[in-house]
Amino acid sequence: MDSKTERTTDGELTFMEHSGKHKLAMFFEKHRALLRQIIRFSVVGGTAFLVEYGCLILLTDYILPSFSLFPQDEGTRSLIAAPIAFIIAVIYNYVLSMLWVFDQRKDTSKKATFIIFVLLNIVALGLNQIFMWIFIKMFQMNFRIAKIITTAMVMVYNFVSRKIFIEDHSSST
Repeated sequence: MDSKTERTTDGELTFMEHSGKHKLAMFFEKHRALLRQIIRFSVVGGTAFLVEYGCLILLTDYILPSFSLFPQDEGTRSLIAAPIAFIIAVIYNYVLSMLWVFDQRKDTSKKATFIIFVLLNIVALGLNQIFMWIFIKMFQMNFRIAKIITTAMVMVYNFVSRKIFIEDHSSST
């Protein structure tokens, strides 16, 4: 047996096992800020999803059906409700993201940051609507399931675009 994988008689780890754990600890230490940011982004995004999902169901199932000018087809109503719910969640997400997740760029005013955030979210809304339409109209998927899948897909775009265009990179390590 190779000495790199042996255990001592009292069960202590060999140098190689210590080294592997040390490398893992070094990885987490090196990327601590990014990992913390991803966790915070996930918390904010998760709660924003609950806001959006709740608004989507409320609008689709309860509010829009009470108005005769909206179609009675659930799928079409959900496509009307989706951008409204999305906008409500974007405002919620902006406030929490700027307070807790991303450090605002120092070379950009709060007004400019908000405009950038809105522009990035217009693209996200477009992606949201395209994916929702594909899942609901082409795959005949229930809007509730379609929204969960769509959210996961758009979430990746949201994190990367905000990291690039909103976050302050001047103090990056």
